[in-house]
Amino acid sequence: MLYMGMMLPAFSQDTIRNAPRRPDGSRIEALKVAYLTKKLSLSPEEAQRFWPVYNKYVAEVRKQRIDQHKSNVPQLEREEKLLETRKKYSSEFRKSLGEAKTNSFFQAEKEFGNYLRKELSERRQMRSGQPGAPRSSK
Repeated sequence: MLYMGMMLPAFSQDTIRNAPRRPDGSRIEALKVAYLTKKLSLSPEEAQRFWPVYNKYVAEVRKQRIDQHKSNVPQLEREEKLLETRKKYSSEFRKSLGEAKTNSFFQAEKEFGNYLRKELSERRQMRSGQPGAPRSSK
């Protein structure tokens, strides 16, 4: 876990700042793909099986979030639906990655999301000029 704490800041500082901005969110998705590739250490065979499943998973999660947002679904129901989707795809991920890497995938996905939220929050604070706003070191 300590390694993870050291890897994320290096990943963000070098990669996020230099990635081209795209309004459709593809920049963040590309960063996530790069992060997952590195974190999971996928063999070529695993990658060939994993990425098509991952792409279907991401598309389904994205569609769920859009539909839920439009229909103002309560938060608890949103989380339940997301958990159902994760359970559904976990069996498919296990077929391509095995149990350990499937668990690592879901953990890495969560870590990336947490890091992204923190990074965006810090950037907003810095832009708004709030006193005591955390500053990136570089």
